[in-house]
Amino acid sequence: MLRIAIQSKGRLHDDTMNLLEEAGIKVSGSKRSLLERSQDFPLEVLYLRDDDIPECVATGVADVGIVGLNEYVERAHDAEIVRSLGFSKCRLSLAIPKSINYTGLEWFQGKKIATSYPKILKDFLVSKNIKSEIHVITGSVEVSPGIGLSDAIFDIVSSGGTLVSNNLSEVEIVMHSEAILIANKEITPEKKEILDKLLFRIEAVMNAKGKKYVLMNVPNENLDKIVAVLPGAKSPTVMPLATKGWNSVHTVIDEKEFWTIIGKLKDLGAQGILVLPIEEMIP
Repeated sequence: MLRIAIQSKGRLHDDTMNLLEEAGIKVSGSKRSLLERSQDFPLEVLYLRDDDIPECVATGVADVGIVGLNEYVERAHDAEIVRSLGFSKCRLSLAIPKSINYTGLEWFQGKKIATSYPKILKDFLVSKNIKSEIHVITGSVEVSPGIGLSDAIFDIVSSGGTLVSNNLSEVEIVMHSEAILIANKEITPEKKEILDKLLFRIEAVMNAKGKKYVLMNVPNENLDKIVAVLPGAKSPTVMPLATKGWNSVHTVIDEKEFWTIIGKLKDLGAQGILVLPIEEMIP
């Protein structure tokens, strides 16, 4: 049985539970349980505060964990990063009151900065030769300048809405963060085997993200030109149709390129274009 630590609530919790569900791993996600077993995979889920996850994985309380890169770096515990997961993206930034004319990093010399991430902030300031007073806060950091507790803040930014509502401006991005999968460095071979199976499922889910499965009917005279346009994972599948002079072409297209490519296919005579979502894609 592999034990995975995940955040007990919040956006990272929701995104992690969605990932497990897409990977075919069923857990109820009960808010009342600290520890819960999967119904159909040798996995048990330990629900924790996000800042406790790195230590629990490093010390072996949990075998693996899903946590934000920001928490992993801040806590500095000796756990191994296995994989970036591409969701719950955010950034750690310095922000100051909107009314201030920001002139550059030198503005922070001698200023008081409120944060829940003192290690990351201190390392950044030292690297820039900036001497500031770091004021550690565990609650709502963004209110600090408004009540005179600090001159600036260093905090997580996602959409930036919280900064706007507190009359703050983001002036420096210090690091980008996203969810990562971490593991205990002394995980047993038996648990490593389960982890590999979990990773296989995660890879299949993530490979499918942002991809569309596309089927179309193509005239033979333009087949080579259409195949040249397609950026599929490998060569597209080409099958003759009952109608003479036509083939059916199947491929995978990245969603970011989708409309540009579809336009080119139409211009080259592709017809009956069918677009399907992809749930998993096994490499």
